[in-house]
Amino acid sequence: MSAGSKHALNWTSLLVAIPVGLVASLVTLGFREAIALINAVAFRGGGEDITRAMQVWPWYSWPLIVGIGGVIAGFFLRYATALEQKETRRTDYLEVINARLDAVPARTSLFRSLSSLASISSGASLGREGPMVQLSALSGSLMGRWLFRSLPLKNSDLVAMAAAAGLASVYHAPLASAIFVAEIAFGISAMQRLIPLIISAGAAVLTMWSLGYRSAIYPFSHAQFDLTPGSIGLTLLTGLLAGLLGWALLSLIGLSRRGFSHIASLPLRLGLGGLLVGGLAIGSTQILGNGYEVIVRVMAGDFLLPVLLMLLLLKMLATAISVGSSAVGGLFTPALLTGALAGEALALVAAALGLPVGNAEVFAAIGMGAVLAAVSQAPLMAMLMVLEMTLNSSLLFPSMIACVLASMIAWQLHAGSTYPVIGRHFSRSDAKFDFDNGIIAQFIVPGAALTPEDSVGKALAVSSIKRERFVYVVSHAGAFLGVVSIHDISHKVLDKEITLTSPVSCVMDSQFPTVFASQTIREGWEAFAEVTLERLPVLNNPTERTFLGALTKTSLIQKARDFI
Repeated sequence: MSAGSKHALNWTSLLVAIPVGLVASLVTLGFREAIALINAVAFRGGGEDITRAMQVWPWYSWPLIVGIGGVIAGFFLRYATALEQKETRRTDYLEVINARLDAVPARTSLFRSLSSLASISSGASLGREGPMVQLSALSGSLMGRWLFRSLPLKNSDLVAMAAAAGLASVYHAPLASAIFVAEIAFGISAMQRLIPLIISAGAAVLTMWSLGYRSAIYPFSHAQFDLTPGSIGLTLLTGLLAGLLGWALLSLIGLSRRGFSHIASLPLRLGLGGLLVGGLAIGSTQILGNGYEVIVRVMAGDFLLPVLLMLLLLKMLATAISVGSSAVGGLFTPALLTGALAGEALALVAAALGLPVGNAEVFAAIGMGAVLAAVSQAPLMAMLMVLEMTLNSSLLFPSMIACVLASMIAWQLHAGSTYPVIGRHFSRSDAKFDFDNGIIAQFIVPGAALTPEDSVGKALAVSSIKRERFVYVVSHAGAFLGVVSIHDISHKVLDKEITLTSPVSCVMDSQFPTVFASQTIREGWEAFAEVTLERLPVLNNPTERTFLGALTKTSLIQKARDFI
C-alpha cells in the first residue's frame, strides 16, 4: 500500500464519494416516497403533510391512529432490538463511524427504519432525517462491502460519506451535513476526513437538483438581519432562550424515557406514546410529524403570539413523548421547529414592548439553528445549516452568536447531546486537556528511600518488601542523591566486591534520571519515553532537589487511556 493510501484523503476516496452520494440521495427519496404512499392510502390522499392529512378523519380518531402506528412500530422495533442483542453489534451509523467498525448491520437498520416509517407516517413527533440517514449509511456500507471491497478504503469511511450525503439530501445543505458527520462522529474537522464527505454531500444535492428538488428547504432570502444594537441584543436573548429550551427538551426526553421504561413491551410502549401524541394533536394537528410545514408557516408569519406559545409547549411535549417511548426517528426538524417558534415568539414579545425588532421572522430562523445547536452540541453544523437551508447570508453572523451561546448554555446545564457519541468526544477532550495541563505533583506516590550510610543488606530487604528494582538514596536533609540498583547489589555481593554490611553509597548511581513536581504530565510522559523504567524519582525543584516520592509509568498510561 502506498503512503498516500494510508490517509482518508486520496484520489480513491474522492472518486468513490460521488457514486456513494448519488445512491444515498436516491435512498432518501425512496423513504420519502414510502411515506407519501402510506399517507395517500391511510388518509385518502389528504396530502403528504401529516398536519393536513390527519384532518380527513374526525378528531376523536386521531389518538387511535397515532397509537396504532406506534403499536406497529413497536413490533418492528422489538424485532430489531432482539437482533441487536443476539448479534451484539452496533446499528447506529454514528457509532459505526466513531468506532471504525466494518459494517452497518443491514437487518437491524431495515427493521428500525420500518419502525420509524410506521411512527412517522402515523404522526409521531419525529424527524424524518434519522431513518433516511441511517438507510443512506447502510447503502454506503453495502457499497463498500460489495462494490469497493478491493479498494484501500475503510468501510466506516464510506458509511460517513453516505451519511453526509443522506443528510444533505434531506436538508439541501451539503457543507453543514459534512460538518455534522465530522463534528459528531469523528470529533474533529480534519481536512483529510472532511473533504470526501463534502464531495459526497455535494453529489447528493446535485442529484436532488437534477430530479427537480432545486429550491432551498426553507427559502427566506427576502428578509435581512439588521446589524443594530437592538438586533444584537435580541440575538443574544434568542441564544440564551434556545439553550434553555434545548436543555428543557432533552430533560423532558429523559423524563419520558424513564417513564416509558416501566413498560417492557415495545408495541405497548410505542402504542401508548402514539395515543398520547394523538391526544395532544386534538389541541392542534400542527404538532404532528416532523414540523416542516409548520416551520414554513412560522417563517411566513402566519401565527400570532398565543398560538406560537401553545405550539411550542405542545411540540416539545409531543417530541418528548415520541422519542421517550423509543419511537425511531430524528430530532433535527422537531428541534428546528422548536427554535422557530421560540425565536418568533421572543421577537413578537420584544416588538410588543416597543423594542425595534424589524422582521420578526428573522429571529425564527436564528432560533432554528440555536435550538438545533443546543440539542446536538454541534454549533458549527447548526449555523451552516441555517445559512444553507435559507440561502440568506445575512443570518450567518447572528446564527454564529446564537448557536455558540445556546450550545454552551445547554452543555453547562449538563444537557449532554441527543447523540451519545459526542459526550465521549467531550470526555476525551477534557481528559486530553487535563493531560496537557496537569502537573506531575498530582501523581506522586511514596518511594522507598535510604540514607548513604544504610547497608546494602537493608536495601535488599526494602526492595523485597516494596517490590521495587531501585531504592532511592537521600541525604539526612531529604535531598536526592541517587539510586541503588538491586541487580547491581546482587551482582557485586556474589562477586564478593561488597558485603551485605557495605554502605549503599558504594554502589549508588548519582546520574539517575529524575523529574520535578512542577513539570507537566506530558513532560513526565516524554521522560519515560527516553528510559526503560517503571518509576522515576520526583524532586521539588532543580535547586533544592528534595525527594518527594515517585512517578509511575502506569499512572500516566491510565491517564492517557481516557483520551486515546
